[in-house]
Amino acid sequence: MNPFTFEAHIPRVVFGPSTLRRLPEEIERLGAVRALVLSTPEQAALARSVAELLGKRSAGVFARAVMHVPIETAREAREEARRLGADCAVAIGGGSTTGLGKAIALDSGLPIVAIPTTYAGSEMTPIYGLTEGGVKKTGGDPRVLPRTVIYDPELTLTLPVGLSVTSGLNAIAHAAEGLYAHDGNPIVSLMAEEGIRLLARALPALHRTPQHLQARSDALAGAWLCGTVLGHVSMGLHHKLCHTLGGSFDLPHAEVHTVVLPHALAYNAPQAPEALARIARALGTDDAPAALQAFARGLGAPTSLREIGMPEDGLDRAADLAVAAPYPNPRPLDRVALRALLQRAWEGASPVAVSPRGARRHT
Repeated sequence: MNPFTFEAHIPRVVFGPSTLRRLPEEIERLGAVRALVLSTPEQAALARSVAELLGKRSAGVFARAVMHVPIETAREAREEARRLGADCAVAIGGGSTTGLGKAIALDSGLPIVAIPTTYAGSEMTPIYGLTEGGVKKTGGDPRVLPRTVIYDPELTLTLPVGLSVTSGLNAIAHAAEGLYAHDGNPIVSLMAEEGIRLLARALPALHRTPQHLQARSDALAGAWLCGTVLGHVSMGLHHKLCHTLGGSFDLPHAEVHTVVLPHALAYNAPQAPEALARIARALGTDDAPAALQAFARGLGAPTSLREIGMPEDGLDRAADLAVAAPYPNPRPLDRVALRALLQRAWEGASPVAVSPRGARRHT
């Protein structure tokens, strides 16, 4: 085994059915007395119920979280936290809400308690993202890592099946890229492979029976592992493309990950054979890119950028943005090959490795 360094940055985790009721004691454990509850507009009722659970420890509800955390929304939420005298934030929902909590923490240092209701995994990372002027920028800061994460699978029972599937595939993307990260290590690789395996087992089960609590628990555990991978190693081409497409073209986050992942893996496959083999093993197949696309299609998820609203005339700009800033990736970024990748993703074509001159070969 090659030498490696692993330094854990993992929040306190409370996992299991009905663990939401432990929120008041977790707030008390932080020494906080006024918690601002965050959510999207769609989950405002859930946020209000959380505020009622907190009772006198609730400072109020801010139910205006949206995808990709526009800088304007972040500023508004920060000001509301100041106005209400909040000394912590409770983010209940998916990645958009957790992201808003992180934006508040980045500016104020307020501790966050995250209560995920999707499989986004953002709650396990010190990574934040803000969108300004149509461009999404990401960064890392230890202040934004939640202090506590409450994983209550009962809260995911009402997550629509379609969103459950795309959210789970989003989580798989974190683990997949972690397996070929330039700063990866055997510990992260173990978490990544197990996270993919759990989600690959859970998603078909909950697709058949949305109220299947064990499947929901497995999916949440898989998302926890995949999110932990995301928080400990660098991401590559796939995440760069998804941040570009989501932030610049206002596309739905989880659906973008679902569509792009098979194509990004096919692009990197020639330079990351061991990682692709581990992904394939976790999926129970011998061709990870093709299997992931078929997996998504079989569960009713989108498989083309066209069907989630990406304009074809934006593909050139997306390719330009993707190569504008260098970053680690197993295969060097080539603008021609990336433009061909984006075209195939837009069409929903099968994932293939594309040469710099545009010649195609199946993985």
